[in-house]
Amino acid sequence: MRLPWKNRPKPDAPMRSAVFADEALPHMESVYRYSLRLARGREDQADDLVQDTFLQAFRSWHTYTPGTNCRAWLFTICRNLFLRAEERRGRRPEVTDSDIDADVEAMAATAVFSEVAAADPEQEFFGSFVDEQVMQAVDELPDPFREIVVLSDVEGLSYPELSEVLGVPMGTVKSRLFRGRRMLQQSLYEYALEMGYVRPRERE
Repeated sequence: MRLPWKNRPKPDAPMRSAVFADEALPHMESVYRYSLRLARGREDQADDLVQDTFLQAFRSWHTYTPGTNCRAWLFTICRNLFLRAEERRGRRPEVTDSDIDADVEAMAATAVFSEVAAADPEQEFFGSFVDEQVMQAVDELPDPFREIVVLSDVEGLSYPELSEVLGVPMGTVKSRLFRGRRMLQQSLYEYALEMGYVRPRERE
């Protein structure tokens, strides 16, 4: 991939480029995975988003404090660029935060199958599938849920990091992630039954 900042020398360019390369470039693969999921698997759009993200990051490097959470900072830039591009295309969010928060208790009361009653069963459940199956299901999630599932369960961001990247309160992070995981589980449920990964839920 072409590094878009290489042809923009400034007086402090050598030092800045070195620090940028040390701190930002190791996260390029993570940013690409995130971009690919935002773009619902469209590789050309993801490539453009990654290049735009790192170009914007290099231009804004003076606003970043070296040694802090560079990955979360890059994800924030990537997300903002994606949302602005979606706005230019005339797209609107598919689900609002108020919809998510209002529905989360009902989701908790009607888990798709009995295994989800455990404290944190998602990783064990998702581990039963190959990446291609999970990622296809992730791509079908509405935007707010898709990105938080990717950032949490693929990239491993903590709740505070998710709150920072998404710009939402911690409570919204938890409820959105809860519902996103349940939606993903539901979309994979029939396949899981066929493969014997879960037991059918007993009906009362």
